[in-house]
Amino acid sequence: MSDCCSAPGLLPFEQALANMLAQVSPVTETLTLSIEQALNYVLAQEITSPLNVPPHDNSAMDGYAFAINSLAANKTLRLVGRSMAGAPFQGICQPGECIRIMTGAKMPTCCDSVEMQENVSADGEIITFLVDKIFGSHVRQAGEDIKLGQQVLQSGHKLTAVDIGVLASLGVAEVKVYRKLKVALIATGDELKRPGQALQVGDIYESNSFVLAAMLQKLDVDVIDFGIIEDDFQAIKSAFISADKQADAVISTGGVSVGEADYTKTVLDELGEIGFWKIAMKPGKPFAFGKLANSIFFGLPGNPVSALVTFHQLALPALTKMQNAQPLKRTHLRVKCSSDLRKSPGRMDFQRGILSVNSQGENVVSSTGAQGSGILSSLAKANCYIILPSAQGKVQAGEMVQVQLFDQFL
Repeated sequence: MSDCCSAPGLLPFEQALANMLAQVSPVTETLTLSIEQALNYVLAQEITSPLNVPPHDNSAMDGYAFAINSLAANKTLRLVGRSMAGAPFQGICQPGECIRIMTGAKMPTCCDSVEMQENVSADGEIITFLVDKIFGSHVRQAGEDIKLGQQVLQSGHKLTAVDIGVLASLGVAEVKVYRKLKVALIATGDELKRPGQALQVGDIYESNSFVLAAMLQKLDVDVIDFGIIEDDFQAIKSAFISADKQADAVISTGGVSVGEADYTKTVLDELGEIGFWKIAMKPGKPFAFGKLANSIFFGLPGNPVSALVTFHQLALPALTKMQNAQPLKRTHLRVKCSSDLRKSPGRMDFQRGILSVNSQGENVVSSTGAQGSGILSSLAKANCYIILPSAQGKVQAGEMVQVQLFDQFL
């Protein structure tokens, strides 16, 4: 039995995504920031190392530095100096000699190995080595971490906390980055109320903008929240005109179903070139995408799960391209399904699942339960999508399925 939405005219999910990505352009404006300010910005330059890291051979232990050949005939060496972090030994270590050395200190000239202090006995300046050593023991080589001229970070890389540390270790104080995207959020509907307001008969609490704003914060864009706009043509038109002037992208929820009588569609037809698509995906068949005068528009379904899934699977990759960032990398696994899944052919299904390890040590996935597009708790319980292809029918427990692990946005 085919899905009720498998009628001709549904746009395959992959084609919808490709169409959007082909129509959005990355930002080009850049700014130069100190590395303290650059966290989560997208690099607009390639970073190559101006030095070796570490810049010189150094000790990995507190102990004694020496030349391995000095121990060939004798297990005792004479202590002739000290090498401290920031205060290296200035002379040359001659055969038969050793240098007291601290962790991170520069290796003295002519020394090639280090013994930790626990494996020697000291009698004044006479140091006896109690354990046989091999060449290069406990020595960190210059450039062992990063070599001079090595590419460290690519343009388009979004800077993480670790990246900031790496830049500091290279002596890089400033970086060129792309400016942040500005994204406007609009919710429409007389029945919608914000948390904290009293509900009247027929009202519901608006949750989509809160979920989307939180995900956009993780994307690290500037969010312009227009709140809830009443079902009034002029109010909706004014909100969209203002959002288009301020933002690179405008996102609305609700009012994009084909055949739905809604002011939002009328306004969008007047203000831009918007395609109202029926996508072969579940949840989230109704979706709108196109261009306003100054911005890109994403129209998401009103149901909470549909809004979140379409934003995560369609809008986020497009916004990432607009950031000039490298494409999102999502982890897919093929695992055993431990529960029966309901599915009719016709649409790609993003069911919500819980990936775990069973008593045999196998990765298995189970459904979170009811998969209705209004059941937001199905996502709260999940840690992955179970992605079932359009042609797939029902799944029986024990069959193999593809899962996509939730990423940092969920």
